[in-house]
Amino acid sequence: MVPDPRSPGPPGSGRRNPAVDGRPRRAGADPIGPPPLGPLGFGAASLGNLYRRVDDEQARSALDAAWRGGIRYFDTAPHYGLGLSERRLGAFLRERPRGEFVLSTKVGRLLVPNPAYAGGRDLAHQFDVPDDLVREFDPSESGIRRSLEESLARLGLDAVDILYLHDPDAYDLDRGLREGLPALERLREEGLVRSIGIGVNDASVAARAVREGDLDLVMIAGRYTLLEQPARDELLPLCRERGVRVVAAAVYNSGLLATPMPAASATYDYGAAPAELIERARELARTCAEFGVELPAAALQFPLRDPVVASVVVGTAHPDAVRQNLARMRAPIPQELWDALARRGLIPA
Repeated sequence: MVPDPRSPGPPGSGRRNPAVDGRPRRAGADPIGPPPLGPLGFGAASLGNLYRRVDDEQARSALDAAWRGGIRYFDTAPHYGLGLSERRLGAFLRERPRGEFVLSTKVGRLLVPNPAYAGGRDLAHQFDVPDDLVREFDPSESGIRRSLEESLARLGLDAVDILYLHDPDAYDLDRGLREGLPALERLREEGLVRSIGIGVNDASVAARAVREGDLDLVMIAGRYTLLEQPARDELLPLCRERGVRVVAAAVYNSGLLATPMPAASATYDYGAAPAELIERARELARTCAEFGVELPAAALQFPLRDPVVASVVVGTAHPDAVRQNLARMRAPIPQELWDALARRGLIPA
């Protein structure tokens, strides 16, 4: 397991799930309670050919680098490459002891045949794969059960540990929460998954899901980072109050914080970064450099300073980048850096 860089203190909170019936499809070594995630998780969107094509050998090399480095939490979704990410991740994890890793995938989108398929690619969704399938929003209980079953078939595994309701606000938030959250709760009660949550990019959407549901986890992408912390206002306090663990994803803000000094061509939220954000990121980088710390290392470790954050998930299909992320998570960061960032108004005091 990757060492946790946090100073000694209270661990991230998490509820223990009700006792379950112990059916054989249950995942993991500990049948009750939240699965341990570790401070650094592997996000498998890139294995679905996000932005560019990746061959099977490179995808496997990235996963092997993660495993060798001690990463044991892996996250995927049907959305990522129209199932390609799940297939590649499953092929790798099937060769590992099931009790030694934690796996999450997502529900709310079904993959169905594309009646208009004519040899095109899924580039409109930023995945370089054939668009022979299309995504269909279905947060109903039957849709979520079907999504789980189809994910398990692609993964080639009997169970996943965690199910997230994926981006319901991209379709119909009211329906997604009204139908999807109770459906997830029933799957947990039946012992088909250990933990349930929501995975979104909007902190207010995540906070609403925590208020309206009985969640174990929230995966929030890009909204609790060294650059910006809108999740701090409502979502994190609510999660602390409710005993919901937080997984921080997209902590590099789609690349803006991924290099020691952000370039003018840096990206933010999957598009060109505005000039004012580039300058703010550069100010963060200059302050980090004063203390001998690289900006990406501070970006990786910042979310974990709040005990409610259980894990940081980053994704790459490059094995060298995986190893670099592992080194950055282990890099020593003096408290004086955080103090200086706070004094300069770059992070909350």
